[in-house]
Amino acid sequence: MAEASTRTVERALALLATVCESGGTNLVDSARDCELAPSTALRLLRTLETTGFVAKDESGVYRPGGRIIQLGAQALSNESLVDLTQPTMDAVVAATGESAYLSVRGHGDTALYLNIVQGTHSVRHASWVGRTVPLDTSAAGHALRGDIPAEGYVVIGSGVEADVTAIACPVRSEARIVAALSLVIPSYRLTAPDTARYGHILGSAAADVSARLSRPAKPGPPEGQS
Repeated sequence: MAEASTRTVERALALLATVCESGGTNLVDSARDCELAPSTALRLLRTLETTGFVAKDESGVYRPGGRIIQLGAQALSNESLVDLTQPTMDAVVAATGESAYLSVRGHGDTALYLNIVQGTHSVRHASWVGRTVPLDTSAAGHALRGDIPAEGYVVIGSGVEADVTAIACPVRSEARIVAALSLVIPSYRLTAPDTARYGHILGSAAADVSARLSRPAKPGPPEGQS
């Protein structure tokens, strides 16, 4: 029984690795790559989908799910994403006065807020850390999906909350989007010039984090040395 359970775990991990390494694969190809019967691959992929480790789109292609992206983002560069982005978020808030969020894909079609740096205004957004919002209606969600206009940043008014506007930019590791930085602002306080200025500030911040995430890790000392 233990050996059978071990084989099941190994097969599930092999499928998960295939999906992640390819960026997207269908049932037939993933079963072939892992040398599994299609029925076995389907059963395991359904389990991975239910637990959020893979997601299947309308065309039947399996892609990395929110759970695996979240775990991967937290492990990048042997630092948590929150720690890595904290100085950049502090700088964004200092430059804009508005509340800044870090988010990643959550379970299902959601974005999960991981961290906030509160703005300096007396009227500011209450913390949503730990909460999820729909990808479809949130600026962070659009950034996480790569739905980004030519300006390089997403602006959505009253998408999640009435009278609140959000501006968001994607954060990448290599070519893959792993997180989003966003500003959440009371709509009455946001002018068109502010929107453009904040969008460019946020874009520069996201590019800075992306560059650090994509930088090769420094090799450690040889084994046995400190």
